[in-house]
Amino acid sequence: MTILVFVGALLLAMAIGIPIAFSLLASGVALMWHLDLFDAQILAQNVIGGADSFPLLAVPFFMLAGEIMNAGGLSKRIVDFALALVGHVKGGLGYVTIMAGCLLSALSGSAVADAAALTALLLPMMVSAGHDKARAGGLIAATGVIGPVIPPSIGLVIFGVAANVSISKLFLAAIVPGLLIGGALWVTWAWLVRREKIVPPPRQSGAEIGAAFRKALWALMLPVIILVGLRMGVFTPTEAAVVAAVYALFVSTVIYRELSWRTLYPVFVSAAKTSAIVMFLIAAAMVSAWLITVADLPSKVIGLLEPFMDNKILLMVAIMVLVMIVGTAMDMTPTILILTPVLMPVVKAAGIDPVYFGVMFIINNSIGLITPPVGTVLNVVAGVGRMRMDDVTRGVVPFMIAEFAVMFLMVVFPWLVTGPAKFFHG
Repeated sequence: MTILVFVGALLLAMAIGIPIAFSLLASGVALMWHLDLFDAQILAQNVIGGADSFPLLAVPFFMLAGEIMNAGGLSKRIVDFALALVGHVKGGLGYVTIMAGCLLSALSGSAVADAAALTALLLPMMVSAGHDKARAGGLIAATGVIGPVIPPSIGLVIFGVAANVSISKLFLAAIVPGLLIGGALWVTWAWLVRREKIVPPPRQSGAEIGAAFRKALWALMLPVIILVGLRMGVFTPTEAAVVAAVYALFVSTVIYRELSWRTLYPVFVSAAKTSAIVMFLIAAAMVSAWLITVADLPSKVIGLLEPFMDNKILLMVAIMVLVMIVGTAMDMTPTILILTPVLMPVVKAAGIDPVYFGVMFIINNSIGLITPPVGTVLNVVAGVGRMRMDDVTRGVVPFMIAEFAVMFLMVVFPWLVTGPAKFFHG
């Protein structure tokens, strides 16, 4: 009955059009009434306490870094470098999209920011070259969701805080899985364009590639600084977010000089608005997280999953299918905040590595950003690219299937995640 009250109140609030943050508060209040624990003071304390977290400071700073990179020319130079490397091969613009997406993922950590930048920069080029617009938009959307996987990742930060798991370990463990997803998109694109008769642009000379690399070098140095700093213990993930924002600001204003102090204001406003939405979601979800613990919902979920508890792979498959279903109707951040306190006790009881689970959980939630009917990234690509949502959805299907296939491959063979994680952790 407790699960029914919580889920029913949440779905009812969402169905009548209440924003997700307020829906989370409404479901929390409903659960408080059901448990005879309603107290406005407890509600307020949990909302304030939910956002009062040092690790969560990484969220607004990574948001700001992403906005500065897109406005300050870092994203454009990364695309130009990828174009110089592989733009001349058959279907080269698709490979450019995947390469640029992986590189941008190591800069911003936001699927929405990466998808918007790639759509604005590459979709017109792909259409002009003769590629099907729906397929091109689908590839860009599928590439955008690598953003929350390859570190730095806002999704991994939120999960790490909610699950009390080391964010640095999550970052380092997610590198190889993110690249595997990029490899799956590469193979899928190669299969889809094998019969196209589009004439690619001529191969660029070594000098031109070198020039593109030199222009992009300042942008390419950022993920190196962050990952080396985390690996060597120079700074925490929160401090890494500040380093990313300050570095991007310095490069955009002093090196590339594409941002002036006057044009910085709208960039800061945009980052502040996005950060406010995410942080309010987190704060609202903490009420539900506290009540989930009080109501002992995890033990009830463990009871439901009892048949799978003796087999880690079957349990992970069951959990991944559950998250896939939820991801079709809910955005990434609320899904993380609602399911993490429910699923983590199940994972620990089954003896599954929390870092491994966290990476798999975030991959699943990331792919959920391109699963209809909600599909936040699909909406971004459709809006920026001036496309119909139906066309983007049609174009993303083969790439979405490839990403889910890689995800379940990592479920069956956990060492694809845990092996590289141990290597990076030393």
